[in-house]
Amino acid sequence: MDGFRIGYLPPDVGDLVSDFVSEWEDVTFATRVWERQVEDGHRVDLRVHVLRGDRLGTIAKLRDFLAEYHERDNADWALTDFQHGEDPGLIGAAEAFWLAAPGVAVDVLVDPERFTVGNLRAITQRIATAAADPPARRT
Repeated sequence: MDGFRIGYLPPDVGDLVSDFVSEWEDVTFATRVWERQVEDGHRVDLRVHVLRGDRLGTIAKLRDFLAEYHERDNADWALTDFQHGEDPGLIGAAEAFWLAAPGVAVDVLVDPERFTVGNLRAITQRIATAAADPPARRT
């Protein structure tokens, strides 16, 4: 997916998969969404965004951009530092993101009613550049 491979999916993630490409505020998004059918429609279980844009030069700038994009109050957004390999990142209860390179970031969001922060960490730790990891599998 836009230069990255998703190497792990939780076993009960929805099997309806859609890919999208969009742009917002001079940042392009390649997005993959996993959803499942529920009684009154569909519900998103997992979203992975690969973001590309010059304004994403530091983890602080990435956080500011995502707070604006997701319409969150940056001051109240409970995130802690984490490392994705050598890359700096931030993680909360249902979202993790990291700066893969200046101008390139990955943002992972899970449904907090279905998945734990442990599931979120497992997903993020198995996202790598496309040549470095086998295809996603459910375990």
